[in-house]
Amino acid sequence: IIDDSRPDLVEIGSNVWVTSGCQILCHQRDLSYYKVGKPVMDCPLIYSKVIIKDGAHIGIGAILMPGVTIGEGAIIGAGSVVTKSIPAYCVAVGSPAKVIRTFSI
Repeated sequence: IIDDSRPDLVEIGSNVWVTSGCQILCHQRDLSYYKVGKPVMDCPLIYSKVIIKDGAHIGIGAILMPGVTIGEGAIIGAGSVVTKSIPAYCVAVGSPAKVIRTFSI
């Protein structure tokens, strides 16, 4: 699923594998305006680009949050939630995703 509100903010390189059930999000609520008694839906949306570089692999059911870059050749484990950018040629897993292995370039 690619964010339907701003799909133009998603950049996908060559030879990228995005497997089934993945979500690529380009928007989220700006919670800096949120306070007790205020509906969260009244908070404005923030839009940020998502970049997936050449040769990356996004595992089944992974979620990429707004503003992240997945580095060249990076592997995102199944079910991971990527909240921060992931460097090139590494494996990142979990929620939030953390790098567990790096490969020499």
